[in-house]
Amino acid sequence: MNKIEIFNNVDTDIKELDIVEKVLYSAIEKENLNNVSFNLIIVDNNYIHELNKNYRGIDRETDVITFALEDEDSVIVPDDERVLGDIYISIDKAKLQAEEFGHSLLRELSFLAVHGFYHLLGYDHQTKEEEEVMFKKQEEVLDSYGIKREV
Repeated sequence: MNKIEIFNNVDTDIKELDIVEKVLYSAIEKENLNNVSFNLIIVDNNYIHELNKNYRGIDRETDVITFALEDEDSVIVPDDERVLGDIYISIDKAKLQAEEFGHSLLRELSFLAVHGFYHLLGYDHQTKEEEEVMFKKQEEVLDSYGIKREV
């Protein structure tokens, strides 16, 4: 059984999170995964800034940061379960980027969550080839759920 835990650690109710959760479950289904779990944690710019500074050595906020547990040899999980890790999203950055890109907060949060999900699975965008694979997968998930990039 797949499990996503969502933690809203800001003082604002974010109604879009119900749909974001469904989008993430559709991504799990698209990847034919079973018995996976991970967390989606919504934080503010200050919190994500500290994470970025302490764990990546980058002294500024970012929109999304992931901690993939499968990258850690010290983490022990049952053989029949995959605990993928944590996705942190800054609601402040998400709101700003939605406005800058001219699309909804739902689109931005869904994009960032799915982007983080694929990072947890080991996908990256360090090279043009990696970026094409990862972004194609992300767009397929979002498009299949009807969350289109607005132009």
